[in-house]
Amino acid sequence: MGKRVPLTPSLGRRDESSVCLEASRTTSTHDSLHSLCVAPDGSLHCGHMAVSTHTFQAPKGTRDFYPHDLAVRRYIESVWREVSINHGFDEIDGPTFEHLDLYTIKSGPGIESELFSFTRSGGDTKYALRPEFTPTLARMYAAQAGSLAKPTKWFSIGPFFRAERPQRGRLREHIQLNVDIVGDDNSSRADAEVIAVAVAVLDRFGLTPKDVRIKIGHREVLSDLCRRLGYNDNELPKIFSILDKRDKLDDSGLQREADKAGVEWQPLCAFKKFLAVSSPNQIKDFATKTFNVTVSDPTDLLSTEWYLDRLGISEWCEYDLGIVRGLAYYTGAVFEIHEVGGRERAIAGGGRYNNLVELLGGPATAAVGVAMGDVVIRLVLQDKRLLEAVLERSMRPDVFLIAAKDEVIDQLYPLSSKLRSVGLHVRHSYKATRNVGKLMSEANKARARFAVILGKELDEGNIVLKDLRSGEQEEIARETLIEVLRIKLAACEGG
Repeated sequence: MGKRVPLTPSLGRRDESSVCLEASRTTSTHDSLHSLCVAPDGSLHCGHMAVSTHTFQAPKGTRDFYPHDLAVRRYIESVWREVSINHGFDEIDGPTFEHLDLYTIKSGPGIESELFSFTRSGGDTKYALRPEFTPTLARMYAAQAGSLAKPTKWFSIGPFFRAERPQRGRLREHIQLNVDIVGDDNSSRADAEVIAVAVAVLDRFGLTPKDVRIKIGHREVLSDLCRRLGYNDNELPKIFSILDKRDKLDDSGLQREADKAGVEWQPLCAFKKFLAVSSPNQIKDFATKTFNVTVSDPTDLLSTEWYLDRLGISEWCEYDLGIVRGLAYYTGAVFEIHEVGGRERAIAGGGRYNNLVELLGGPATAAVGVAMGDVVIRLVLQDKRLLEAVLERSMRPDVFLIAAKDEVIDQLYPLSSKLRSVGLHVRHSYKATRNVGKLMSEANKARARFAVILGKELDEGNIVLKDLRSGEQEEIARETLIEVLRIKLAACEGG
C-alpha cells in the first residue's frame, strides 16, 4: 500500500490568485494525483469541478422528512385517504404549478406577492406553484362538466406552496387534504357532508368535540347584516378582513383597524358580542336586539344544522358569523376547525364557492369544499400525545434476524426474503458475532417484536425465536418459523 502524501503547494501555479495544492490518493494499484485549488473566496476547486465549503440547508419554511417524520406524514395521509374514500369521494390530482392568471382572475394581481411565481428562461408566460387546490379543481371540472356525475365528489392530497413568512403552524410548503362536492344543488346537504368528512378524520385521529370545534359562518348572512348597518358593498371586504382578526384585537384595536380601512368602527365592537351564537335560530333575534335591524332568515344555516344533526355530528359544531375566510371566491357558508385551547392556527377551513366554475369557463355550478393541512394537525396530535402508539405499531419490524456465527451469515438473506414474501416486516444484522447480546441490542433499538437467532442450533435444523417484549425464547424447527410467527404476531395484535 502506498504512502500517504500531505498537501503541498503546487509549483507552476504560484503566480495565480488562487493557491493550488497537490494531494495523492492511494489505491490498491496505483497513485493518482489531483489538483486542489483554493480560490480567493475560500472555495475549493478539484480540477474543473468546484468543491463547495458552504453548508447547505433546506429552504426556509420547508421540511426534511427523516424516517420518523415521514412515518407521521404517511399516517396522516393514510387517514385522510381512507376516510375520504369511505365517504364516497374519488381521488384526483393536478399539476403542482398552474398559469398565474388562474389565481389572479378572482383575487386580482395583488395576490402574486403571496405566490411563488416564475417564467421559463426566455419565455414570457407566467406560472405559479399552487397555493391551494380549489382553482385547479374548478378548472378540471369546467373542462369536463358535461360528462361528470352530479354531484361530483372529489378529494386530493398533495404539496402546496405559499410565499409568506414562516411561523408556527404555517410553512411555505405543506401537504394538504382537499375534499369537494361539485354540482349538488342542495347546498346545505353538501355543506354538511364535507363537514362530516372532516369530523370523521378528526375522530379517526382520536380527537373529540372537547378537543376541537367546527365554527360555521355564512358570508351572505353577514353581508346582509352589514348592509343593513349602513356599510356599502365596497366596504364589505374591509369589514371581513377586520372581523377575521377580531380574536386578536380589543375594542381599541378594532377602532385602529377600522380607521386605517376608512370604515365606521362602533358596529364592529358590537359585532364581537353578536358573532358567536349556539344556533342559527338566534341570529335574527340577536340582530334585532343588538342592532335594532331585521335580517333575512338564515335558511341555509338552518338547513345545514338539520343535516348535521341527522349525520350525528352537531355536537362538534357551533355558529360564528365572524368566520369569513380570506379567499375572495367564497359565496355562502364558510367554516373553520379550531383547537379548543386556542394555541394553534385553524386546523382546517373551507366553504361554498358557487361562482368559481363558471368564472373559469364552465356552467353555473354549486360547489363546496374543505381543506386540512398536515402542519397544524400534526402539532395538535403531538400535543395530545396521539401519535406515539400509532408510530409504535407502524414502524416496528415483525422480526429481526441475527447471525450468531460467521458460517451462517449468508443464510440471513434467503430467510429474510422468504419472510418478506409472506408480508412480514423483516430486518437483520449485517455482521455475525458470538456475542449475541450485542446484536440483540440492535434488534431492541429497531423495536422489533421478535428476534430470530441463527446459531449452532441450525446443525439440527432449528433456530431460536425470542419475544423481545417478554424476554422469553424457545428453540423451534426452522421450517415452522412462518407459522409460529403468524400465531404470535396475531396474539400481539389481539393483546
